[in-house]
Amino acid sequence: MYGLSLDVWVDEDVAAIGPDTPVRGDYFPERTLAQWLATQDLPPTMYAFPSIGVGPLRAAYRALISHLGGVDAVVLVDGGTDILMRGDEHGLGTPEEDMASLAAVSKLDEVPHRLVACLGFGVDAYHGVSHSLVLENLAALDRDGSYLGAFSLLGAGPEGALYLDAVEHAQRHTPSHPSIVNGSVAAAVRGDFGDVRFTERTKGSELFVNPLMALYFCVDLPGLARRNLYLHLLERTSLMRQVSSVIEEFRTTLPRQRPSRAFPH
Repeated sequence: MYGLSLDVWVDEDVAAIGPDTPVRGDYFPERTLAQWLATQDLPPTMYAFPSIGVGPLRAAYRALISHLGGVDAVVLVDGGTDILMRGDEHGLGTPEEDMASLAAVSKLDEVPHRLVACLGFGVDAYHGVSHSLVLENLAALDRDGSYLGAFSLLGAGPEGALYLDAVEHAQRHTPSHPSIVNGSVAAAVRGDFGDVRFTERTKGSELFVNPLMALYFCVDLPGLARRNLYLHLLERTSLMRQVSSVIEEFRTTLPRQRPSRAFPH
């Protein structure tokens, strides 16, 4: 995003990306998605934020909402489930961008509906996220009234077929850096199972592609934010490296981390 021309920016930290936005290199997922949307005769403009801390990211969300003339809902979609980690788990995955987004949107009280949807259950086990703790956190959210249920992305349905086409399009146009998350979910939507190979990027690791990867788990965003143990500490961050530092420092203050419990055989 640092190579974009000035006319792309609709505000300080909000860029409007279209199918023909010039870019350096071949990795620009927002433009790739915009190009695919154009092939489907769907609105092709994608809005993108830089990788920034909570304060400027919240301001960017408000600027985008104003640019759009107001919105009635914001849905954060996580590829994986590490956004559901509250902070005291043994492994958090890669939480920085997830938590910056969660913290930024949690204070947008002017938006009537704020939701989180997670697709790709188990895909971030590679980064230390425990499947059992994800389910334990969902159970706790359910007790709070913040778990909104789950639904499947079916390969036999029109949504699943469009998703598979979009992933194939992205892989074809981004050959140097295909998405492991979307590749795993697409394999699950196709009905593949186990250690499925779809890119050399997963060489040397063992994948566990399974039908649960094609489930969307949905939760109330303010309810999820309330359960996070360190989200309030991110309020004064401006840079993504500050978000990383705050999370790392918080982890050193924990008396113990919640261990994962193995599934019964």
